Amino acid sequence: MSQPPLQISTPGSTPSSSSSTSPTSGAGAAEQDQHVDGASVVLREFADYEQAQRLVDSLSDSKFPVEHVRIVGLDIRTEEQVIGRMTKGKAALAGAAGGAWFGVLFGLLIGIFAPGAIWLTVILGSLVFAAFWGAIFGFVTHWATRGRRDFASVQSIKAGRYAVMVDTPYFAEALNLTIKM
Repeated sequence: MSQPPLQISTPGSTPSSSSSTSPTSGAGAAEQDQHVDGASVVLREFADYEQAQRLVDSLSDSKFPVEHVRIVGLDIRTEEQVIGRMTKGKAALAGAAGGAWFGVLFGLLIGIFAPGAIWLTVILGSLVFAAFWGAIFGFVTHWATRGRRDFASVQSIKAGRYAVMVDTPYFAEALNLTIKM
């Protein structure tokens, strides 16, 4: 049975890609969805990172030189999870907490060199001073937004699929090992 040729892309061109996010299987399917990207070749693509990681781990267990392998996230997007409403009071409280941690660290570093029991006073003084200024900084920073961002959130970067890529000179060996798996 005839197999489709290896798809090659050069810098600046766009290789064709498979619309499937499931891993390829078998030699024919593996060659069908491969393309060259610079000096690396896509060995397989997966829908999630854990599957790609398992393949690289299997290659490592087979004594393949994994320093020639990379996992590349494709179809990258950012996601922002809103975790709550942000008020001036919450901003001041968050600033005070951050300042308190900084104050404790600073107090410990300075307190090491303080004679006798004065080190506790240095730590507590640094904590209170930094928490106070942290609260003021948090309040003023939130106030300065003038209500344009009255929520707290956490941003993350996610990939739609993951490609396990191998340096071109090592592709044939990696392909043979994956076929045996």
